[in-house]
Amino acid sequence: MNPHNKSIEELNQIASQVRRDIVRMVHAVNSGHPGGSLGCTDYMVSLYFKVMNYSTDFKMDGTGEDLFFLSNGHISPVWYSTLARAGFFDVKELATFRKLNSRLQGHPATEEGLEGIRIASGSLGQGLSVAIGAAQAKKLNKDNSLVYVLMGDGEVEEGQVWEAAMYAAHNKMDNVIATIDKNGQQIDGSTDQVLGLGDLKAKFEAFGWHVLEANGNSFESLLPAFDEAKAASGKGKPVMILMDTEMGFGVDFMMGSHKWHGVAPNDEQLEIALQQLAVEKASDY
Repeated sequence: MNPHNKSIEELNQIASQVRRDIVRMVHAVNSGHPGGSLGCTDYMVSLYFKVMNYSTDFKMDGTGEDLFFLSNGHISPVWYSTLARAGFFDVKELATFRKLNSRLQGHPATEEGLEGIRIASGSLGQGLSVAIGAAQAKKLNKDNSLVYVLMGDGEVEEGQVWEAAMYAAHNKMDNVIATIDKNGQQIDGSTDQVLGLGDLKAKFEAFGWHVLEANGNSFESLLPAFDEAKAASGKGKPVMILMDTEMGFGVDFMMGSHKWHGVAPNDEQLEIALQQLAVEKASDY
């Protein structure tokens, strides 16, 4: 059911367009979270244009298709743009981001009925648990599809993540492919300053996970990691991809600083960002 099978060159063009959407969406309402969204763009584009098997004829139960859950829901701009560009809803609806009565709330929600969204998220620490529940349902239903989930590294400071990690390994949830966005930044500073995470690879391996590592801002690194993750699924262990990214990737003045976690660019900054995110055939909404 994978409706897309793009080359790396095409994926890079799509990623640049998604990044254009992100900065324009956040600028238009002077609110939102551009930093993590820009950093995770290549991950999202990989999932929806290369990796996952899904249907844009959206059904909440997702039977027979791969599922994705966004745990760090504040990076909703990148998810909304990717969903729209993948054909779940009209790209023009991106112009309603964070506006009153919009289906595109600041954090993903379900009551508005936006195609592609299966849970409300943004209360950090919960997404891995939800993904494991969905994966367990698939096993009970003899559905061999996979469940993907993305978390932030600051989010991994939440205790619920580690409870879920134990549960997944104990119950051999080998149809889960989780990813942690390791950009080293959270709202109040670097993760090292706020609450150091230590050796995440060693920790998840000790918890019984199969752990992979990838550069999340390179399709040449991400796509082989996803291939390896798929190959490791079904072998008794949940899979974790530790993904190194740079917050604000693609816009030089946003890169690497926690200050762009939740700040919108002004008019001048938007123009600079859009110049840096040139696309051969831009299709801005």
